Amino acid sequence: MNNEQVIIEQLDHLGQEIAILTDSARSLRELRDDLSPRVNETVKVLIEELAEIEADVQFEDLVSLLKNLMRNVRNLTWSVDQLKNLIDFLQTVEPLLKSVVPQAIIYLDKLEQQGVFQVLTNMMRVLEKIAETYTPEDIEQIGNGLVPLVGVVKKLTAPEALNLLDKAAEVPARVDLSQAKAVGPFGMLFALGNSEVKQGMGVVLELTKALSLLKNGDEAEESGA
Repeated sequence: MNNEQVIIEQLDHLGQEIAILTDSARSLRELRDDLSPRVNETVKVLIEELAEIEADVQFEDLVSLLKNLMRNVRNLTWSVDQLKNLIDFLQTVEPLLKSVVPQAIIYLDKLEQQGVFQVLTNMMRVLEKIAETYTPEDIEQIGNGLVPLVGVVKKLTAPEALNLLDKAAEVPARVDLSQAKAVGPFGMLFALGNSEVKQGMGVVLELTKALSLLKNGDEAEESGA
């Protein structure tokens, strides 16, 4: 191969490289021509938006913000880590929430239908009225009195006591006071012949015997003192 052929091959190779560079330059020029309107439009919009906040934001503010960001890089890093942990936690409990939340909504809806929330609202109103009527000292005194009263109510929950109270509650509905007449000694003796009166007197006697516990209880307290 003589020198002329070598030179011709190098010129061909150089021509190919120049053609590649020309194609690249043409592609870059076309890309520039395509992006140029978009860039100009974006810059124009950015200038307009920045012009609106020009009076509120100064260059010194941006410098101060940059300094604060640089000073708090560790805090920002910690915040990002905590946010990542929170996201991981939410992703972990998401399946549980999907099953629990609907059940909770159904349960709350059931309570609402049963009127529980309305009862609670009314109770709050009652508490507000109590607070408006009584002083904190009165409330404390009432609370101290409720403690032994609860003990009394506990005793009344005994089956025998409940049975007695239930029967006693039926008495007023059976009494017709409009038929009551004045009764003298002989009328009382005559009434003793009635079986219902006899049973009533028996009940009164039993209650009278039970009332003796009031006196015996006081004597027991005095002897204990």
